[in-house]
Amino acid sequence: MLSNTQSIRDIEGYIVDPVDWSRELARQLASEENLELSEDYWQVLEFMRGYWLEHRVAPDVRHVIEYLVSEKGCDKKEAKKHLFELFPYGYVKQACKIAGMQRPRAWSTG
Repeated sequence: MLSNTQSIRDIEGYIVDPVDWSRELARQLASEENLELSEDYWQVLEFMRGYWLEHRVAPDVRHVIEYLVSEKGCDKKEAKKHLFELFPYGYVKQACKIAGMQRPRAWSTG
């Protein structure tokens, strides 16, 4: 496991600099949330990471839902349900944290 990840995380446990993210860190953060990362999780996390690398901002939950709609061929309601089955405590609380995003400040917690 990672040693002293607290130095790269803020007081709420979010990563301070998304550049410091790794799959190993994601597994540790997921474990802290009592989640075990399967392929469904990695699909979402990798989309979020790619979005961040391109835009240097965490994707809003609607972007993830749109991505799931296109990837899974489902409607928005089903995509949102799937996302919240993966991350039952919310997009910001779990998905953003595990994907190595800084804590989003200005938009819906989803």
